[in-house]
Amino acid sequence: MRGLIPDSFIDELLARVDIVDVIERRVPLKKAGREWTACCPFHNERTPSFYVSPAKQFFHCFGCGVSGSAIKFLMDFDRLEFPDAVEELAQTVGLKVPREGGREAAPREDRSDLYTLLDDAARWYENELPRSAEAQAYCTKRGLDAETIRRFRLGWAPAGYDGVIKSLGNTPRRMELLNEAGMVASSERGSKYDRFRERLMFPILDRRGRVIAFGGRVLSSEQSPKYLNSPETPLFHKGRELFALWQVKQANANLLRIVVVEGYMDVIALHQAGLPIAVATLGTATTPEHTEVLFRAAPDVVFCFDGDRAGRAAAWKALESALPRLRDGRQAYFLFLPDGEDPDSLVRKEGREGFEKRIKEAMPLSDYFFGELSHDVDMASLDGRARLAERARPLLAKLPDGAFRDLMAQELEKRSGARAMLQAEAPAHRAAQRPVAVQRSLVRSAIALLLAQPGLADQVEKPYRFLRLDKPGVALLAELLDIARSRPGINPAMLVEHFAERPEYPSLHKLMAATAVGEPENRRTEFFDALARMDDLATSQRRDALTARSRQGPLDDAEKTELRELLAARARPPAAST
Repeated sequence: MRGLIPDSFIDELLARVDIVDVIERRVPLKKAGREWTACCPFHNERTPSFYVSPAKQFFHCFGCGVSGSAIKFLMDFDRLEFPDAVEELAQTVGLKVPREGGREAAPREDRSDLYTLLDDAARWYENELPRSAEAQAYCTKRGLDAETIRRFRLGWAPAGYDGVIKSLGNTPRRMELLNEAGMVASSERGSKYDRFRERLMFPILDRRGRVIAFGGRVLSSEQSPKYLNSPETPLFHKGRELFALWQVKQANANLLRIVVVEGYMDVIALHQAGLPIAVATLGTATTPEHTEVLFRAAPDVVFCFDGDRAGRAAAWKALESALPRLRDGRQAYFLFLPDGEDPDSLVRKEGREGFEKRIKEAMPLSDYFFGELSHDVDMASLDGRARLAERARPLLAKLPDGAFRDLMAQELEKRSGARAMLQAEAPAHRAAQRPVAVQRSLVRSAIALLLAQPGLADQVEKPYRFLRLDKPGVALLAELLDIARSRPGINPAMLVEHFAERPEYPSLHKLMAATAVGEPENRRTEFFDALARMDDLATSQRRDALTARSRQGPLDDAEKTELRELLAARARPPAAST
């Protein structure tokens, strides 16, 4: 939702950012004439059908149909709500997002009070940490220094059932927020109590560094469960979030590799040892959403697991989640640790250099894939090789089209002797490489040409004569002209973005994407020719309507005069062109 962000600010923001820069930070683009192209990041394909137009400040995929401005790209690619996407873009160009209107007009999805409450809770836990000798001793035992504690905002949830409730739930609204944020739980009798008690607290941050949840770890093996995370809330979905991703991005301007480990303390130990590239899932197996977030952060992802049976099972789930996202340029590796070791213990023994060496020597996904599928197969027998092929084919079919998929298929054929016979991508959209001319009405043609060149609006005189035409889209064309005239210098993406929350938005996207590239003067000629023909059609419609009415009864004097003029105009030969 736009919420309270003024349209004028959206215009200024889209005028300041370059959509090519925004997208290229996330998707590798190649120059293709006046545009840039890539394999679409929103669906699997071998042949690029994703185009970015610097002139329009607009992207479009001719394969899956997704399109829009830089704001829309961030919403789709980074899975942000509209206000968050605007905030993200504004930060890149040094703009502060303004708000307009009073409190009563606040957007329904405004969660600022929930973010504030969670930040207050994190601060309360932080303040409690120095007051607990037990927690301080544990931090010392684990080798945590003051800077690490500060950077990760570690805290302590003291014993007692109502510490957070008494400190933060001092009004009915705040108590409601505590419940919504998952900070309190209910007994069988319905009484409320603190969810986290006697635990070292780890705030979980979103991609903008805001607290959205907590993880709590007990200090004694006699307590259980060892880790307790916040429940699912409006802000927190554990299958999408990664612990310490914010800290990783803050520490690395150009992140080339990211390491996924299993525990919060493993993450923190690696960061403190000088390897600020570690994140952790939040008590769940690696999900497809996790792998997408990981590959957006870095091209190389190393999954680090224990070498036991449970670690191997977790690694295989990570592999299955990663396969559909391994388009060219992305690589996954697997690092299995010695028995009885975890990243925390190993980095203490071997130091940064030793653990970094293990990361660099991690097993490529291809080796792990074929090793796991063939470890209980007799590769010397025909039946064994057939079993390998049967196991591998459905998994390889999940890979996106590209060089890696081709090489994996070749490797399967080499190992098993059987052709991969993977399901080929449906060719329906492969030919849609460039914008093509489409048949459309005069009104749609005029709208499409205006979207391609909004400055044409300045040359259209008011009142708009085409408004007499009784055809769908006439009112929309007039509104587009009014917006473009009122905002000199508006670009195509800015013009379409004004309709973001209206039913016309998808249709305008399609029209902008279907507009053939041409010289500005040619587009201008086509546009005004379309307006002239619309005016002629409006005249014909009016003449036919008056003629039909005259057959049903007498016209009034004004209508008779109008009909005579219309009939005379039709009888006159067109003026000779010069």
